[in-house]
Amino acid sequence: MTSTVALVDDDRNILTSVTMALEAEGFAVHTYGDGEQALRGMRAQPVDLAVLDIKMPRMDGMELLQRLRQQSKLPVIFLTSKDDEVDEVLGLRMGADDYIRKPFSQRLLIERIRALLRRTELEEPGTDGTPDDLMVRGDLVLDSARHMCTWKGLQVTLTVTEFLLLKSLASRPGYVKSRDLLMDAAYGEHVYVDDRTIDSHIKRVRRKFKAVDQEFAEIETLYGVGYRYRPV
Repeated sequence: MTSTVALVDDDRNILTSVTMALEAEGFAVHTYGDGEQALRGMRAQPVDLAVLDIKMPRMDGMELLQRLRQQSKLPVIFLTSKDDEVDEVLGLRMGADDYIRKPFSQRLLIERIRALLRRTELEEPGTDGTPDDLMVRGDLVLDSARHMCTWKGLQVTLTVTEFLLLKSLASRPGYVKSRDLLMDAAYGEHVYVDDRTIDSHIKRVRRKFKAVDQEFAEIETLYGVGYRYRPV
């Protein structure tokens, strides 16, 4: 089944070249030159994943992401310039799943898209959940079949990347997971992201849990080593 990608950028050269590359790989592509146009278009024609430039006229990528996150868990990859470190971190905190710096390899972008779509597909609700789909760690319940997370009975809304990171940590409470292991769990062995990306995701997960329980402190940082989920 063909996956549909929304490509949003005010640079027509990027729209043209990336569209050709994606279509050659079997993707359907909807292109938009600014955020307002993209928001209208994606509401009328839903897509499987969006690639957003951060700096655009009329409505930038940050505002577009914020509007999308109000009603959708759509996987999102940001395109950023090499000097936009603050924007990268802010974008991840707002709910982006990944980012790629310009200028970028089209092959790398395609691999990131494939990896994110695979993760999304794995976490889609199944028709019948099995016991293997359910992980219970004290007050934490992770339901992979339905992509649902609850803490003390309250729902915590996580992106696919956040869900997979938390699942990796909670699978072995008390055991330290290095950033490399967490990268593999969330992104796959063939996609590289730097340590700052993992750290930003973990901070977002903590903030979401603290929004429902200020006392949440289950994810521990071991500086210079990695993270672990507290023993139950």
